[in-house]
Amino acid sequence: MRTAIREELVGRSGSAENMWRGTGGPQGILISSVLDPGLKHYEGKTIAQIAAAENKDALDALMDVVIACKDHVGAVYFTMSEDDVKYAMQQPFVSVGTDAGAVNFQGPLSESKVHPRAYGSFARILGRYVREQHLLTLEQAIRKFTSLPAQRVGLHDRGILRAGAFADITIFDPNTVNDVATFEDPHRRSVGIEYVIVNGVVSLEHGKVTGQLGGRPLRGPGYGGSPQSR
Repeated sequence: MRTAIREELVGRSGSAENMWRGTGGPQGILISSVLDPGLKHYEGKTIAQIAAAENKDALDALMDVVIACKDHVGAVYFTMSEDDVKYAMQQPFVSVGTDAGAVNFQGPLSESKVHPRAYGSFARILGRYVREQHLLTLEQAIRKFTSLPAQRVGLHDRGILRAGAFADITIFDPNTVNDVATFEDPHRRSVGIEYVIVNGVVSLEHGKVTGQLGGRPLRGPGYGGSPQSR
């Protein structure tokens, strides 16, 4: 089986997606989480680092990690180009999402590393691409975060400030807002965000979670339930 996997990853050119080649090899794959507490030392390390530390071939090291963790392994793949990100950011039809699950920065869920985008996606755009690089205006960025994605997925009365709409509001300082989460230390909340209001309920006040929850499931036109439950 190892021989077959190796041949599939490095022995063929093929047209199928190949994350091993897409990342440039073992230095482009970072282990973010494992289920077994005894294997936590793998977290935050690339396959190249693990292979060097254990004096193994990189692909053997990768397969050994998967086997040791019984396939419960999370990983980060470094495949993106910064120039591509900048180009996409400037397109008026491109909206923004985190592509990361919600996490708790305290308790058991904070013990595994996650992708820093779980904490810093929007703040990074506001700080890095709007304030520092002037790649797009503040208004353009906010539209990509709010009204554009809401319209795209058919969420009515969301993503826009007007009478009768749901009061989902984030209040931040454009001069200080920034992401501080890193791959080495991802469980760090962004700075410069003062208030978050969800359905009119203040959920974050002066940068601190209030414990008040105003969220509810959001169902777009693809939902298959009854009209009453939408």
